[in-house]
Amino acid sequence: MAGEGPRDPEELEARGGLAGGELSALTRVGAIQLTVAGLERSLDYYQRTIGLEVLDQEAGRARLGVAERTLLELVEDAGARPSFGHTGLYHFALLLPQRADLARWLAHAVRERVSLAGLSDHFVSEAIYLSDPDGHGIEIYRDRPRESWEGQVAARMTTLPLDARGLLSELGEHGAEPYAGLPRETIMGHVHLKVAAIGDTIAFYRDLLGFGLMAQLGAQAAFLGAGGYHHHIGANTWESAGASPAPKGVVALGHASIELPTPSERELVLDRLARSAHTVLDGDAGALVHDPSGNRLLLAVARG
Repeated sequence: MAGEGPRDPEELEARGGLAGGELSALTRVGAIQLTVAGLERSLDYYQRTIGLEVLDQEAGRARLGVAERTLLELVEDAGARPSFGHTGLYHFALLLPQRADLARWLAHAVRERVSLAGLSDHFVSEAIYLSDPDGHGIEIYRDRPRESWEGQVAARMTTLPLDARGLLSELGEHGAEPYAGLPRETIMGHVHLKVAAIGDTIAFYRDLLGFGLMAQLGAQAAFLGAGGYHHHIGANTWESAGASPAPKGVVALGHASIELPTPSERELVLDRLARSAHTVLDGDAGALVHDPSGNRLLLAVARG
């Protein structure tokens, strides 16, 4: 089942101190927009392999998700090349509600011989990594109960081999049942970005947007979250130190979405960005801003 794909970003012991942050604990990561070389190929993969539903589709574009909730937006850039050595997406992470849900997905991957990039126990979560046909990284994970890791992220988030046998034992005699797709409660748990420099990234996501710095791997990676969550934003320089965004003709991250709980919460963030002279483009869907590595963020208000 193992195959080529993105390296597990939490390969080293996480070190760093908690920072409270200014964002509401109700802040969430929203839909991720990606460009893909072939829309039909990607739709087949995300439906059959991942288990998302197509919510709507038009010429060259599609939205996928669960229970009418958009998690992924795909935009076709016909024939675009894979991205190497640029800033952008490292992986997006689909958070499943229960351990049994992760077990069902793994059983499906075993049956269908899905190529995986890694299976990891991060203390805060159990995670499975893979890549889509364009090389976009994907994580499918479940959190351990918050009370078991809260306040310990900096000291204990790490990578150990996932107990796959123990995970699959959650299913008992139901392990051979056909896969019915991702559960309705699936959300976008976090997004992990390729960045040019960690210092600039922390200054932007912590000091301007207001995320708390939950853990840091020196100049190589950082993990930031709102409300004490282990991370809503991951960032690393494994493949992208000093790099620029992907050029035209290369598949790329269109944008990642950050959903604030209220209009007033979003205005506080936009005010901090304006005072720091960041260019913000406001539109119907939200406000677009670039981080220091050129990654685009859509700052939106969560829908009820």
